Amino acid sequence: MSRYTDSVCKLCRREGTKLFLKGSRCLTEKCAVEKRAYAPGQHGQAMGRRRKASQYARQLREKQKVKRLYGLTERQFRNTFERINREPGVTGENLLIALELRLDNIVYRMGFAPSRKAARQLVGHGHVQVNGRRADVPSYRLHPGDEVRMGPASKDLDVVAASLEMASKGQPVSWLAVDREARTGRITERPARDTIPVAAEEQLIVELYSK
Repeated sequence: MSRYTDSVCKLCRREGTKLFLKGSRCLTEKCAVEKRAYAPGQHGQAMGRRRKASQYARQLREKQKVKRLYGLTERQFRNTFERINREPGVTGENLLIALELRLDNIVYRMGFAPSRKAARQLVGHGHVQVNGRRADVPSYRLHPGDEVRMGPASKDLDVVAASLEMASKGQPVSWLAVDREARTGRITERPARDTIPVAAEEQLIVELYSK
């Protein structure tokens, strides 16, 4: 699988918004978007002064933003879209809901990891259980009623404790119930679009992939 190895802060600057790729650093004055609110590269500052972006450019940037936010490769993102495109309902909303219900994202949303990248590492290394059984596939799709917990030997990991401390200062999503002391959480209901804290115009992604 391809892997991005450059500074992830460049991705946030390119999309012009915080993608929260570096955990707690994104909430401080050290955040690159706060310090340099323009695209990276030699011509970054000039990009904002150029003519209005075309519809295709807007669609592409929206897809790139959401894909990078959830930490997926192009193939993973496209496969997710093609799968949900066969499901009933509003395609754009279904796409975001499917991304939110990935195991790595749920671990992040529950506060057990400071970023989605860190959540994928916890899952991949076998630290996470789903309904009492170890799950090591970050893309595993969860459903309402599923319980996620840190494994018995992983509850006291420093990264988990630090992440929960940071998460306690934020606002949890309404469709998750989390017991921070027990290091467990449960999906209480299927998320609705207005309960997903992602600023995205998902319809632009649908238009891009529907060409």
